[in-house]
Amino acid sequence: MTPSPPKTRLLWIVLPVTLGLTLLLGITTFGGVTDAPPDDQYVDIATVAPARAAVQGPDASTGTYTVDCGRNEEGHRNADNFVISPGIVNGAHHTHDYVGNLSTDALSTDRSLDAADTTCAGGDRSTYYWPVLRRLDRAGPDAHDAGGGAHGNTGEIITASSVRVEFRGNPASAVVGMPRFLRLVTGDPVAATNPGADIRAQWGCSGYPDRFTTKYARCPQGSGPTRTLDFPSCWNGLATDSPGHRTHVQFPAADGTCPRATFPVPQLRITLTYELPDGTPFAVDSFPEQRRDPVTDHAMFVNLMTTDRMAELVRCVNEGRACRAA
Repeated sequence: MTPSPPKTRLLWIVLPVTLGLTLLLGITTFGGVTDAPPDDQYVDIATVAPARAAVQGPDASTGTYTVDCGRNEEGHRNADNFVISPGIVNGAHHTHDYVGNLSTDALSTDRSLDAADTTCAGGDRSTYYWPVLRRLDRAGPDAHDAGGGAHGNTGEIITASSVRVEFRGNPASAVVGMPRFLRLVTGDPVAATNPGADIRAQWGCSGYPDRFTTKYARCPQGSGPTRTLDFPSCWNGLATDSPGHRTHVQFPAADGTCPRATFPVPQLRITLTYELPDGTPFAVDSFPEQRRDPVTDHAMFVNLMTTDRMAELVRCVNEGRACRAA
């Protein structure tokens, strides 16, 4: 075999080193993070106007029902989405955090979910999930894995400091119960390239519960980023799912009025709070082409509460009480 010329041998030595340095710098360079979203995707929370609270009508259901499902201390995560892409492993192309049902993955079915364990108090086997948030000044262990760095989602995953799962009433009327296995979707994971009416991203800061923006919020010292995920709550009374996963349950008008031929069900709100050192760069996971745009924030829910548990929830909300699952 003819020996490689000296210049060729030198190329094969230099090239891997250069590529390695490029990858390292592309993953994390604190103070100049190359994977950080552009500056125009951030906004100072002090400049965001407070949201107007909905006016409660005379027949409003004003109660709340909170379910403690933990903060995903178990590390239940994958790049699946069985609601949108059932049966397709890594079909989400980004990583989801889960609380509630401990078995949720691409191959989940109503039957498998109903037989699984849960992190939720009171035995609620429902599954609640959303894209992970990552700090960009550190490399994550999934830097080369599907859903992580292989799909452009670099950084170290942050476990939320608080996850609040709350079901609320309707400002216009009483609510009826959700059926078991009802699927709910909020937000639009492709909103950066295809913006439309499904955008529901609500970023904020702890200590500012009434201020929301579709951009990443810059928080003052001692305050951390929050995500508020509000789900649709006007059910057609018939189906637990629909093509596109949205028409069977819709959002009410600002005053709580539901569209014709739909009925108000308890409105699910998930509030995620994170603790980060001041100035730490962060971003949400997304499809690669969405480039981690904050407007793509979204979440999924599948109801597996028992009929008795749902009836308890509905009574609490309709009677204007503040209840907690036990």
